[in-house]
Amino acid sequence: MRFSANGYYIERYVKCDCCGVLIYDEGVAVSHPGAGALLFCSAWCREWQTQKLAGVESPRLSTPFA
Repeated sequence: MRFSANGYYIERYVKCDCCGVLIYDEGVAVSHPGAGALLFCSAWCREWQTQKLAGVESPRLSTPFA
């Protein structure tokens, strides 16, 4: 979510390209060949999407809470 310069209104909604959660800070930006520039809320979402784009049918990652 990007607030206006004066902070009184929301300029635009920015969502994670993997899970769709609103991103309030800078997020994790990645440039991927074939998919262009992507923005993620966490390293976990970045890794999951990277595996999907690499052709992994069902990515297996440890939970971000462990």
